Amino acid sequence: MARELAASTLKKLERKLQDERDRLEKIISDHERDRELAMLAEGSADRSPDPDNVDGGAIAVDLETDRSMVENARALLDAVIHAQDRMEKGLYGICEVTGEPIPVARLEAIPYATMTVEAAKRN
Repeated sequence: MARELAASTLKKLERKLQDERDRLEKIISDHERDRELAMLAEGSADRSPDPDNVDGGAIAVDLETDRSMVENARALLDAVIHAQDRMEKGLYGICEVTGEPIPVARLEAIPYATMTVEAAKRN
């Protein structure tokens, strides 16, 4: 059951998606830049991620936290890009599981949502 979103609503959601994409791409690029800088400095540093080293445990936790944050950012970025693709194809706002319209309130809260709450609970 297709429904068209009002042009103003669609424009607002398109802007939210682009803002989120920009934010996530910055997180990823900043992390990659920081990682490159850390690798360059690695040779001159005493710090080691070895958990047996006094500082190493804290460094290992920091590295794991960073890795997890970037993985999450990449997954969200994929979801945002998928939503933007659906928007270009005229499928945005339609549940991928049921074909029902996704409520505008859900799209405003999670602009990259591709399922209704009910469908998401089942999957």
